Amino acid sequence: MKHFFVTGISTEVGKTMAAAILVEALEADYWKPVQAGELDASDQDKVKNLISNSKTIFHPNSYALHTPMSPHAAAEIDGVTIHLDKITRPKTSNTLVIEGAGGLLVPLNNSDTILDLIQPNDVVVVVSRHYLGSINHTLLTVDKLQQRGHQVVLLFSGAEHPTTEHIILKKTGVQCLGRIDEESKFDRAVVKKYANRFKTNMELF
Repeated sequence: MKHFFVTGISTEVGKTMAAAILVEALEADYWKPVQAGELDASDQDKVKNLISNSKTIFHPNSYALHTPMSPHAAAEIDGVTIHLDKITRPKTSNTLVIEGAGGLLVPLNNSDTILDLIQPNDVVVVVSRHYLGSINHTLLTVDKLQQRGHQVVLLFSGAEHPTTEHIILKKTGVQCLGRIDEESKFDRAVVKKYANRFKTNMELF
């Protein structure tokens, strides 16, 4: 069974919203290995409040850190060290949607990054949002994943920017799952709308 790893080209590009939509589309389980900051309103809490299905199981973080910083720095403040061998994927017979932290090369410790959490058979969903520099960030992210042999799909977030999207898709050669547009608010109805829109494309992987 394929699992989906959601990463972004930077912070605040829409990973959690993308994860919620994928979870709803597939009625998949959700897991965020490392949460840094916002423990009272975590990304898991946000996804839980945005989905409608009753099948999804939410698996606990391997590390829940108190400071909204890069995981390696947040861990140091908490007096802990993140060990890759202690980040164990939950056992499930369901599809699993995994949400990373920040971008692909965000450090977990002095040697490992978010990239090292991705397994060979994962479908990696790269969330790209247009801003000055986003083409470079997207191409670098996709290239790094392709060097490792990972299957990559793109998901655009925010207002449409055709020239940006066209050149990214042309240079990477990867498929596009779709776009999450700017919305006045995101609630269960909106997430369900996108889940229905993306469901058929996701079932191809």
